[in-house]
Amino acid sequence: MFVNALRRTLPLVALAGLAACHRHPFIPASFPSKEALFQASLQQLKLHHWGNAENGFEKLTTDLPARDPLLPAAFYYLGEAHTGQKEYILAAQAYSRVPESFPEDTLAGPATFKTGISYAKLWRKPSLDPDYGQTAITTLQSFIAAYPDSPLKPRAQKEIDRLTEWLAIKNYDTGMFYYRRKAYDPAIIYFNDVERLYPTTQHAKLALIQLVKSYKQIKYPEEVAQTCATLYQKYPRDPDVKTTCGPPPHPATVAPKP
Repeated sequence: MFVNALRRTLPLVALAGLAACHRHPFIPASFPSKEALFQASLQQLKLHHWGNAENGFEKLTTDLPARDPLLPAAFYYLGEAHTGQKEYILAAQAYSRVPESFPEDTLAGPATFKTGISYAKLWRKPSLDPDYGQTAITTLQSFIAAYPDSPLKPRAQKEIDRLTEWLAIKNYDTGMFYYRRKAYDPAIIYFNDVERLYPTTQHAKLALIQLVKSYKQIKYPEEVAQTCATLYQKYPRDPDVKTTCGPPPHPATVAPKP
């Protein structure tokens, strides 16, 4: 009997709660001042009510005068609201307005960092188009150059390194695609690009090893020797290098590939 009564009561409670929500909707135009809307939107952001925060800060970015000190913060927090909803393109656009329009503002550095992070989130895996990843790297490099003392610098560099590794992976995987199909010439181009463009990545060594194997397949002994010399110069004690290249070459006989 109690269970049946509870079943009858729950829908009424839910409806009452829904009605209460409708009695107090978040209407940006209803606030008595722009400062009040800013504070209310910030509170909505803290509560993770992303849509309300987005609506509030969006209105502020259009209504505030160009010199209003709240305007850069409104763009920044609009970016935060878009990030909360995983709208990363819109987030990047909002964040980027801060350094573009208010380069001297204290939020310009963090906003530049978060612009780069937003673009990074749009490149979901190495096999996809890397344009957003490359934009992220460029943005984060600009951030480090402009704000070398920022506490966010280590995080920016870590993200740059991760994305650079992904670029190396994409080129390496393309090289392997051709290598497995015995199309050694295009494979060599991609392996060379990995070593040339991303020499500090983990895949640089793998690309050089695959270069040796590719050159062996097309019987280019001079290129094999030069690439092995480079491998031994960069990875002198690596067992994979020894397996691929055999004993180290005499330094006087083979110069490493430039």
